[in-house]
Amino acid sequence: MTHLWVRAEQRENEDRVGLTPDGARRLIEKGIQVSVEDSQSRIIPIADYADAGCEIVGENTWPDAPKDAIIFGLKELPEDGTPLIHQHIMFGHAFKGQHSGKALLQRFQAGGGTLYDLEYLTDATGRRVAAFGYWAGYAGAAVSVVAWLAQQQNKTCGPVSAYPNKDALLRDLHGAMQDVSASPNAIVIGALGRVGTGASDLCDHLNIPVTKWDMAETAHGGLFPEILDHTFFFNCILARPGTPVFVPKSALTAKRNLSIIGDIACDPDSNYNPIPVYEQATSWTQPAIRVADDPILDVMAIDNLPSLLPLESSIDFANQLLPTLETVDDLGAPVWSRANDIFQSHVSEV
Repeated sequence: MTHLWVRAEQRENEDRVGLTPDGARRLIEKGIQVSVEDSQSRIIPIADYADAGCEIVGENTWPDAPKDAIIFGLKELPEDGTPLIHQHIMFGHAFKGQHSGKALLQRFQAGGGTLYDLEYLTDATGRRVAAFGYWAGYAGAAVSVVAWLAQQQNKTCGPVSAYPNKDALLRDLHGAMQDVSASPNAIVIGALGRVGTGASDLCDHLNIPVTKWDMAETAHGGLFPEILDHTFFFNCILARPGTPVFVPKSALTAKRNLSIIGDIACDPDSNYNPIPVYEQATSWTQPAIRVADDPILDVMAIDNLPSLLPLESSIDFANQLLPTLETVDDLGAPVWSRANDIFQSHVSEV
């Protein structure tokens, strides 16, 4: 019997999950054993999984799971260097030149395990079968607005935390913006994709005018002085070979209206970083870093943004992924074999 083991997320400020109780029930009905780790932070109560028929196991006990169990999580594993013997489904962030990716691949190589990276579970056309992109864009734009509001008070952005739902988030933002006389505008690059759509929708909900760019507007490869004419720049393009530089270091001292960069794609440690004015992701306790003082320019680059709205983002992602998880008993199926081929090509180069 195929055994899917849903691990608790160990990262701070990570409340999401990739499988709902209803989804777990469907997997069990198909003959798949589902174990779910208890969690102190998961947005969906563990009792709901028990009611769905899941086996409930201790938090962070996946290293001792049966070797044939498939470990399913979202974000990073604890960086303890231990060999990884299991098959893992998660976001590995190891295939695009990320500097931390080599260490992860070495752990898989040492243990003989396999990574089925969620970013590389794709259909026959190359489109990802499930993505958090929309809610990453929505939340990233929201946190960027919070950082801008802090600027209006001559402050830097303070800590942020998860909201129970998007209506509560919008109430807070609408209330805060009523006290500000300035009229910001925004430019979104990648506006036709999931991430860009989410960022644009948040701006629309707050009546912030948006310039929407996609591949056609950036095909010439730069420079892009128009970005500097906007209050907000939202980068919704994943870094990859050939991605142009959108905001060069020269922008730090240039004349500009730009005061907030929301790097929602957040690839500062990639060799292809399109925003080389900063070098590391920001955090929930320090959502924005100041990269220039005259005029002010802050960068927001949290790398698990959808957890700002963990309920909506979990349900959306889990519903997208479920048809693929229902085939997890056949890892030779095309969606799984494509991801395995990518993993094998990268791990062989370590």
